[in-house]
Amino acid sequence: MIKPFFGYAKPKFHYELLSTALPQPLTITVPPKVTLLLPREMGPEPSAALKPGTRVRTGQRLTWDDAPGPSIVSSVTGTIQAIAPQLGDYGRKFTAITIAVDARDEWDDAFGEACAKIDLQTLRDYLTGVPGAPALANLADPRHPIHTIVIYGGDTDLLVDTNLYVLKTQTVMVEKGIHALKEISGVEKVILAVPGESFQNFDGHLEADVRAVSNRYPYGQPLMLFYQLFGRILDQGQTFQSQGVAFMRAEAVASIGRALSDKRVPNEKLLTVLDKQGRKHLVLARIGTPVGTILKALNITLNDRDRLVFGGPMTGTAIYSEEQPIQSDSDAILVQDAADITLSSDYPCINCGECVRVCPSNIAVNMLIRYLENGQYQDGADLYDLYSCVECGLCGYVCSSRTPILQYIKLAKFELARTTPVEEENE
Repeated sequence: MIKPFFGYAKPKFHYELLSTALPQPLTITVPPKVTLLLPREMGPEPSAALKPGTRVRTGQRLTWDDAPGPSIVSSVTGTIQAIAPQLGDYGRKFTAITIAVDARDEWDDAFGEACAKIDLQTLRDYLTGVPGAPALANLADPRHPIHTIVIYGGDTDLLVDTNLYVLKTQTVMVEKGIHALKEISGVEKVILAVPGESFQNFDGHLEADVRAVSNRYPYGQPLMLFYQLFGRILDQGQTFQSQGVAFMRAEAVASIGRALSDKRVPNEKLLTVLDKQGRKHLVLARIGTPVGTILKALNITLNDRDRLVFGGPMTGTAIYSEEQPIQSDSDAILVQDAADITLSSDYPCINCGECVRVCPSNIAVNMLIRYLENGQYQDGADLYDLYSCVECGLCGYVCSSRTPILQYIKLAKFELARTTPVEEENE
């Protein structure tokens, strides 16, 4: 009998901790065209503010109309070419704004003027879409007052260096961002969670309670961080916000610090690019830059049936076009050669038990997946701990039948969220 790769113990994957010799990111030339994704569905009537031919400036806030609602800040100066609906993962709806880029930036002054008397609403309006995608709306929800902000200084997936690189190279901006968040939101308790023993480099230098957390995968996942820091798990229907906790990445906090320091909205996103040979590249690109532009700058060629993934190897999501734009939460691009791709299948579970042995939440994954495959999502949640899953992808990685377990789990949570009342609606 061939011995399983992981034997009878859980795998010991570890996040890579950057050395002191940090590489210099490659700055990607601004492309002729960028696409920004406004996080709302197109209205039934044309927008007076967003229409082809409209001129926009770098740092200008773009909204569908004058009514309160989501907005996005332009990363470039140019002319709107097209407005179109775009569907994201799990039913998320966007309005795609394509902008023909001018050779030079012309900066909008509105944010700089607002910095004279900054408040939480201004932060939400201008900085929700900055690199790192800070969840600023969670700080202003009166239903769930936030008492603790957790800043994670590592990356949630393997082989990705984006967030830790920002923490190590932009520590001053992280410090400024922490100070601003405490002052503007009124939240006094800020925890900076740092993987490995790196916390010694930050402890005592920031306005935060610096904590060392495990650098073993998947301890960088938010649910695992919550358990490490607070010693409890979330029950079904609970959210971090309902427990008074808001999570942010170090890159998001650094972006807030830079915005308030420069009085300009940051528009360059740091990404880790993993090429077909497994080599890592750090790049800086304007938000809205097509993936193909980045690959061309790195001399990465795509062939038929190669795969593009937003994110890392364990939890990333495949994309289907080089025209897909990077956004404020795009931390990595993974390129896989067609010959190296392990295809998923609909082959039935053979009850090998590898998924059970590898699961950090001790879920009976082999039983859970039987319910999810048949659309019995509530039974899966009630009988086999669906909501205990931290979505690390280890079960799918070791699955002998190549079942896309993580995708089934995400779909089940999405479908249940559409039909199951959340905690606050039951109170």
